Amino acid sequence: MKALGVAHLTALELDPFALVRQAAGAGFRSVGLRLHPAMAGGLAYPLSAGSEQVTRLKALLREEGVRVGDVEFVQLTPTVQVAEYAGLLEVAAELGAGSLTVSGDDSDFNRLTDHFAAMCQLAAGVQVRVDLEFMRWRAVGNLQQALQIVSGAGQANGAILLDALHLFRSGGDAQAVAQVDRRWLAAAQLCDAPLQSPPESGIITEAREGRLAPGAGQLPLAALLAALPEAVQLSVEMPMPGLPVAQRLALAYRSTVACVAER
Repeated sequence: MKALGVAHLTALELDPFALVRQAAGAGFRSVGLRLHPAMAGGLAYPLSAGSEQVTRLKALLREEGVRVGDVEFVQLTPTVQVAEYAGLLEVAAELGAGSLTVSGDDSDFNRLTDHFAAMCQLAAGVQVRVDLEFMRWRAVGNLQQALQIVSGAGQANGAILLDALHLFRSGGDAQAVAQVDRRWLAAAQLCDAPLQSPPESGIITEAREGRLAPGAGQLPLAALLAALPEAVQLSVEMPMPGLPVAQRLALAYRSTVACVAER
């Protein structure tokens, strides 16, 4: 079975050093790092390229046998200044991250496509992929919209990050995933949830606080895994604030291993 990763949101209260140690202890071989806030005032752990902190973090990654799967999170808004994220991409590259995660927060899809393409071009200079993650409450809220942006940008290092909860809560299914050109599907995040969606007012709360461990809910994860490319990078995103972090990470790893083993 391929090495599994864990998204930082699963244990966002841990700084990158603590996350690497505890994720490794749970069995994970890669981590995502929230180095830029997902929203104004959101929790993040910024780092500077070439800093002593980055040097220490690289040493810890080697020591624990863990790599950085992705760095997050950039909102592609109508006024985003792509060049301002050069420093973030430099840190991502220095840490050996495979990708930068972005969201689509602009209802003008032509402008958004241009911004996504520009981010990909900036990231290509440091050999980092850019993954667009769709979420029901954002302008890019479903798989078809994400595919429109990524394919329209036509960048070799541009792809989609497919989150299981966001896929099913936005009306998507495994059949739709199976029909997507394999080159646009680079990474997927697993979790579980009841089959029935919460009211519209509860969608964001569920995503940030109400997910279940893979296999503990009713989402058709087996069908989703069967529809994904074999080479897709798999991680788990399972924030459960009511569960102590060590138990949360152990549960996340154990349940995801069991889920993926059935693929």
